[in-house]
Amino acid sequence: MTTTGRTAPSGRRVTMLAAGALAAAALIAGCGSGGGGGSSSSTMHSGSQTQATTLMTEHNGTLGTLVTDGQGFTLYRFDQDTNNPSATHCTGDCATLWPPELTTGSGAPALKGIDAKLVSTVTRPDGTHQVTLNGWPLYRYTPDTKPGQTNGQGVGGTWWATTPTGDKAMPMAGSGPSMPSGGGY
Repeated sequence: MTTTGRTAPSGRRVTMLAAGALAAAALIAGCGSGGGGGSSSSTMHSGSQTQATTLMTEHNGTLGTLVTDGQGFTLYRFDQDTNNPSATHCTGDCATLWPPELTTGSGAPALKGIDAKLVSTVTRPDGTHQVTLNGWPLYRYTPDTKPGQTNGQGVGGTWWATTPTGDKAMPMAGSGPSMPSGGGY
């Protein structure tokens, strides 16, 4: 009997693939209602512990002027958080998918195009300090792998790119839909 070089996946490999898919689904589901369970996590994007936090503005052809970090990555706000008083509700697995924008204990972020009166911090459950804009805690979205991407816009109907005043970014007239199709969180 001759073979074609293709073999059926072994039971162990199928099980590992299925377990990986379930783990990914659980991670994403953690950002639904309530923000995740158990322990608090404050995963930060590369370099944010060692360099000063920067907030700046960038123009997006669909959403208008958005707030980004110093590397140009879009920053988001979460509808389940509150701005008065500032409170974060994205912890645990949620904070892995949506890393909070943290500042070092040494002080305020550098600002470019943003009113300093609107910028502050909120203390997260783990004791770290998350940057807020008009009271709203700010986050990155892990699937945004390049500066300027807005893959988190409208995810789950609760995540929104942030404007320089802390408002939800919405499509400009005639620019098309902003909600990503399918998936969600």
